[in-house]
Amino acid sequence: MTRIRQLPAFAGIGGAVSIGAMTAVQARINGVLGVRLDSGVTAGLVSFGSGLLLLVVLVAVVPSGRSGMARLWRGIRSRSIPPWMLLGGACGALTVTTQGLTAAVLGVSLFTVGVVAGQTLHGLILDRIGFGPAGVVAVTMGRVAGGALALLAVVISLGGGVLESAPLWMLILPFAAGIGIAWQQAANGRLAQTVESPVIATTMSFIAGTIVLAIGAGISALVSGPPNPLPAEPWMYLGGLLGVVYIFLGAALVARTGVLLLGLGSVLGQLVTAVIIDAVWPAEAGPALWQTIAMVAVAVASVLAALARPRRR
Repeated sequence: MTRIRQLPAFAGIGGAVSIGAMTAVQARINGVLGVRLDSGVTAGLVSFGSGLLLLVVLVAVVPSGRSGMARLWRGIRSRSIPPWMLLGGACGALTVTTQGLTAAVLGVSLFTVGVVAGQTLHGLILDRIGFGPAGVVAVTMGRVAGGALALLAVVISLGGGVLESAPLWMLILPFAAGIGIAWQQAANGRLAQTVESPVIATTMSFIAGTIVLAIGAGISALVSGPPNPLPAEPWMYLGGLLGVVYIFLGAALVARTGVLLLGLGSVLGQLVTAVIIDAVWPAEAGPALWQTIAMVAVAVASVLAALARPRRR
């Protein structure tokens, strides 16, 4: 098994925060694209498909990418790589679809706190059972406190008239996406560790996600009719590039941080970036100013509480 090198806490958290910032920007881009196409699933397919094209070119031209793909193929043929390691992208498909369906209406801040709940709870569980590449991570008081504070941010977000201005299913979907993100990070991290290549793990994630989204977009077109024409603005197609970068970083970092700490750091980056985006570009059902300030403060406290170095066994 590949030896895991430890990173300084600030480096791991810095990478996780940057993942969250890119996720927030991607959520807004895919949310607007979903509204323009009138199809959140199709917006997710455009995002994943463009990211997959970029990765195919990268793997083909980089020697380490080709050798990593060879190790992946040998692992699949010998069955040393189980199928579940290849399916992280299915959860990524849920995430980008949820962005396309809800982020433009709820705002990135409110979307993010729903993700926080699912990501925090599932990340704590996955670390405890040893699903991630870091192995079994002990449940310390700091990690429990960090998870509890992250959930408090969700409670704060539901204050005011949020529940009156947005349907319940829009609030449930981000929670489900958060569960999927934690599972995706753990599965991609295990695959990256096995094939010794985060790029290959990212590529497999995009392959699985693109297949799921293509099927979903086909069903959506049959049931609801074809989507609107693709918009002409180039910036609406940057979601795939952002997804490639942050999924790669997540696969590379999760073995050194654990699933929960990676999730909490990314939550911090998401919330801070989401507040900036929603301030510049308000959404229909976004939270009040006092809620966004309180959510960010509590998210910062959750990351600081979880920073205590966990024990492994």
